[in-house]
Amino acid sequence: MLKFCMTGMTGLVIDFSITYLLKEDLSVNPYLSNAMGFVAAATSNFYINKKWTFKDKSSKMLHQYLLFVSISAIGLLLNTAFLYLFFQYMAISFYISKVLSVIVVFAWNFTANSLFTFKYGGIRSGYRTSSHND
Repeated sequence: MLKFCMTGMTGLVIDFSITYLLKEDLSVNPYLSNAMGFVAAATSNFYINKKWTFKDKSSKMLHQYLLFVSISAIGLLLNTAFLYLFFQYMAISFYISKVLSVIVVFAWNFTANSLFTFKYGGIRSGYRTSSHND
């Protein structure tokens, strides 16, 4: 889980940097900026998690990437919903709201990716559901 957190911190830097650049410097809609930062970070995180966090050797990279992106898309919906809730309804500053949203969505991302995307690594390390190699 520590490696997943460290990877997540890298993604957080990517996410916040892109969001800030788009929102503040280019005046892009804050929710679109958030989505674009989130997608860039998710793509980076997939590669780092596959190679480093879970040391996944599966040759089904496209399948895993699509699953990871699907999980991330659900995470993006959750992230945006919480961002909207914190920012619009609770009047918490945008970037504090973004941090809170990331923390909430972290639990979803780790659990779903551990159980589905990289199911032979992480919290199910050593567990095999079939007798053949991937």
